Amino acid sequence: MNGAHDLGGMHGLGPVDAEVDEPWFHAEWERRAFALTLAMGGRGEWNIDRSRHARENTDPVTYLSQSYYQIWLRGLETLLLERGHLAPGELETRMAELAAEPGSEHSG
Repeated sequence: MNGAHDLGGMHGLGPVDAEVDEPWFHAEWERRAFALTLAMGGRGEWNIDRSRHARENTDPVTYLSQSYYQIWLRGLETLLLERGHLAPGELETRMAELAAEPGSEHSG
């Protein structure tokens, strides 16, 4: 497969700037997205190949504009929708509800 996820060694993309002493996770939500993806795989909901395909099978512009764990979260959402654990629009509805709650950290 030759897609946005497979850029190693391609010319013209500039250097990879590694973060010194980079932590595994920069935020708690990253840890949770990763753990949920692995836990659902452990339940037999999907295998590692299906999980990887869900992450890598996004359009290149979106893939390249997201962080590593944003890609994992997007893949998790895709898999949960495909398996019927989420209904279409359910996440958007819940996010709107949270944003509308007075004093919510999600309100803007």
